[in-house]
Amino acid sequence: MVTNRDYYEILGLKKSASDAEIKSAYRKKALEFHPDRNKDKDAEQKFKEVNEAYEILKDPQKRQTYDQFGHSAFDPRSGFGGGAGGFSQQGPFTWSYRSSGGGQNPFAGFGGDFSDPFDIFEQFFGGASPFGGRRAPAKPHYSLRVTFMEAAKGIEKTIVHQGKEHTIKIPAGADDGTRIRYPDFDISIDVTADKIFKRDGYDVFVDQPLRLTTAILGGEISVPTIDGDIKIKIRPGTQPSTMVRLKGKGISHLRGNGKGDEYVRLVVTVPEQLNRQQKEMIQKLDMSLS
Repeated sequence: MVTNRDYYEILGLKKSASDAEIKSAYRKKALEFHPDRNKDKDAEQKFKEVNEAYEILKDPQKRQTYDQFGHSAFDPRSGFGGGAGGFSQQGPFTWSYRSSGGGQNPFAGFGGDFSDPFDIFEQFFGGASPFGGRRAPAKPHYSLRVTFMEAAKGIEKTIVHQGKEHTIKIPAGADDGTRIRYPDFDISIDVTADKIFKRDGYDVFVDQPLRLTTAILGGEISVPTIDGDIKIKIRPGTQPSTMVRLKGKGISHLRGNGKGDEYVRLVVTVPEQLNRQQKEMIQKLDMSLS
């Protein structure tokens, strides 16, 4: 155990701090006292304290144990068993662990592995840590292919991991490349293209054919949306490629409330073949408009 200081005090937090607040405070303090950035003589010790505090508070089970019993829960002399025997340093910034359990993970009794204190180097400074810390093996990664509509509305899929079926809940609004993290594996979403809808962020775009007569005279047409077809009014004299905005008819926001919009581009269709009578009518119309 590096310190007997209060872990919340080390990170500048209250005991009611949320997981997000704990993570944010850790990043701030770790950057502040990282030996590569801070040359104060006590920076190294404070950096150790920050990492130790974060390793306890980020884990709900360890945090609950700490809140109830304090540092004694992680002290092998306290009688809890499996507590942290402490940390030793071998040379500048090279870390190893020791415990009363013959060199095993000192936090094994509380679930999970104690992370390399210098993993933060890669996250904030780019590239692998130059300190040679051992990294945990990469988690298995699976790719799930879903349709445009399944991603837009959300769906449940099943995968098999290590011989066991797992139900994957894909939230409404997921996009191509959306990553879902689970404790034992990661999932990325592969969304297939749709023949009708095109997506840009949370907005969708649709090309809607429009008869020439409807564009000239106006009227009402049916257009597709994610939630089904709806009727919209076309004003007389609508020009080709006019864009109509349907507010709130787009993709659900993946994090938070609200939806994007749908944009309907009116593609005026011109008849390819006309009989003599139709041609005469168009000619008369042209003459009357000139």
